[in-house]
Amino acid sequence: MKKLYRSKTDYKLMGVCGGLGQYLGLDSTVIRVVWIIASLLGGLGLLAYIACSLIIPQEPDFIEG
Repeated sequence: MKKLYRSKTDYKLMGVCGGLGQYLGLDSTVIRVVWIIASLLGGLGLLAYIACSLIIPQEPDFIEG
């Protein structure tokens, strides 16, 4: 079972986009562009990013499985 984590290796700010990219199997750059567009169109993307960075745990050093 896949788990969502903030990435320790693919990050620019908090690793949210890198973690989502790994989880969804997408390039993290695509996710970053979507976050930026959402942020520019009313600021909802910025609030969602902050919420995700507080809610999603950071990737552990060792992942079992």
